Amino acid sequence: MDSEIKTWLYDILQSISEIESYFEDRPKHFDEYTTDIRTKRAVERDIEIIGEAVNRILKKDNNFEIVNAQKIIGTRNRIAHGYDKISDDLIWSIVINHLPKLKEEILGLM
Repeated sequence: MDSEIKTWLYDILQSISEIESYFEDRPKHFDEYTTDIRTKRAVERDIEIIGEAVNRILKKDNNFEIVNAQKIIGTRNRIAHGYDKISDDLIWSIVINHLPKLKEEILGLM
């Protein structure tokens, strides 16, 4: 595997680990998340990094398969360019439903 792609896969895993770390000392409650601006911004930034890494991987190798790659990139773009249009519900759904699956997928690719 290309060394740059390996680096970007590692970046994805690192960002997922960071998001998980924000909730290590407390349960994941949506209401708490919506009122914790620092955690919200940190999660959004890590999702941006994930989206950028996926984007770079696909630019390097457009045949590289990551489930929902275009949605991941699209979410990154919405956060980066339309920050006022990002709903807490969307980000929370990603954290709870999609990141665990993405983590397993990326671990399987490495």
